[in-house]
Amino acid sequence: MKAMRQNDRWRWLTAGAVAVCLLAFTLLIGLLGWQGVRAFWPQPVDLYQFQPPDGQPVSVLGETLQKQQQGERWRYVVKTGNRDFAAPDFRVLYSQGAATTRRPADVLVLQRRNGGNAYGWLVALREDNEVLTAQDRDALLQQRLNQVHEQLRQANTLRRIEMARLNAQLENLQQQADEQRRNGTFSLQDQSELDANSAALHKRFAGQAQRLQRLQQEIQRDTLVLRDVQGGDHVIPLAEIVAAWYPNALNPLQKVQHFFSQIWQFVSDSPATGGSESGAFPAIFGTVLMVLLMSVIVMPLGVVAAVWLHEYAGRNALTRLVRIAVVNLAGVPSIVYGVFGLGFFVWLIGGTLDQLFFSTALPNPTFGTPGLLWAALTLALLTLPVVIVATEEGLSRIPDNLRQGSLALGATQAETLWRVVLPLAVPAMLTGLILAVARAAGETAPLMLVGVVKMVPELPVDAVFPYLHLDRKFMHLGFQIYDLAFQSPNIDADRPLVYATALLLVVIILSLNLLAMALRHRLRERYRLMTH
Repeated sequence: MKAMRQNDRWRWLTAGAVAVCLLAFTLLIGLLGWQGVRAFWPQPVDLYQFQPPDGQPVSVLGETLQKQQQGERWRYVVKTGNRDFAAPDFRVLYSQGAATTRRPADVLVLQRRNGGNAYGWLVALREDNEVLTAQDRDALLQQRLNQVHEQLRQANTLRRIEMARLNAQLENLQQQADEQRRNGTFSLQDQSELDANSAALHKRFAGQAQRLQRLQQEIQRDTLVLRDVQGGDHVIPLAEIVAAWYPNALNPLQKVQHFFSQIWQFVSDSPATGGSESGAFPAIFGTVLMVLLMSVIVMPLGVVAAVWLHEYAGRNALTRLVRIAVVNLAGVPSIVYGVFGLGFFVWLIGGTLDQLFFSTALPNPTFGTPGLLWAALTLALLTLPVVIVATEEGLSRIPDNLRQGSLALGATQAETLWRVVLPLAVPAMLTGLILAVARAAGETAPLMLVGVVKMVPELPVDAVFPYLHLDRKFMHLGFQIYDLAFQSPNIDADRPLVYATALLLVVIILSLNLLAMALRHRLRERYRLMTH
């Protein structure tokens, strides 16, 4: 009975610890969701008439963030936007008595690619400095915005796919000619073919460049005139506007539609492709791609090391030394791995590859510079001890009678390992992968040294052969959180994006882990009968 009571205490203690962890995780998700997702909900815009304690009345237009009464005075924190012509876009104002407020239905909010939101009243739409007239000016604005967005998409496709493909073909022609010159096989006929092919490609490139120039001229043709609360008119190109809406005139259904469109825009847009300055798609893509590459690299290395330690190495001084080294590597700070990756992978291996295979491109490095491949290798090295330990623990739980039975039936040790032991250890391998993904996806410090950057002109994957470019730099959600939180010139405006990006990173890590857990559960059920 005493033992049972002690076991009950441990059960309650374990259950309490699990409950505390689940509660903490739920509160974390709730905090990130509330602080981040609410930024996408269309907030009403108030027109204030302030009476400061000392001074003239002030008119302010913006979103009310905070309102407090301090004795006879009132304190207001208002997001006024218009940072490029009325900085800063957050203002703290005091009023003697409550300020007079109203919410005009015709107030327009413009979400811009740069400079944050703009608040004001629509004065006119212009095409080549000629005012456009229509019965429904709001519908005309949305129509013109959609047209400009389509033109931006076409220009981006033309520049990133068509012209990039022609550039790659020109570079391949030149590399082939340089290779033939080094080998001494470059003849006059080869020179004639090179000149003819280069001329044809240059002609096609010039045609695409002219088409791109025409598109850019059409994109810059339409402008909008916005009048601010002080009565000043500002001309804003429609190409700089991501979205426009009248927040005080939206009904509940329109607010919900706007909310989801803003979330989709945040997830799918890219600043480099003409999206909003807060678009997170390149960071999402870079994070997922890096984690997948890291997983492909670390799993074979970790499994092979664990199999050697448990199945072949035996119990000797070398094995004990290797296990101690693995345990110690798991506790090394991540920034040390970043320094190692920069020195070993980037400078040594990458510089050697450039000298051997890309000497014609020097002194411009190809692989001798931080990139996606080196980031994946660095994180694979960082997470390798986790996979080794988890896989070795899984191997140790497999009964020895299964190995002995396989050997007794005539199978070799390699066949026993491949057909009996490793299938049963797959759930443990996936457990190591889950832990590795959870750690690697959230790392930021080593990535700052081996490949991650604030902004990339193009993704590591495109339509140009070899399609996956491991030498390119990439964006990462962890680094984007750091940049928004500590390097942003306007932290007050970017604070909701910090929470939204953090929530996005947690959701991605959770999704990858759930996928691995589902696969682990399926394989565990599949091989459960083999252990009985």
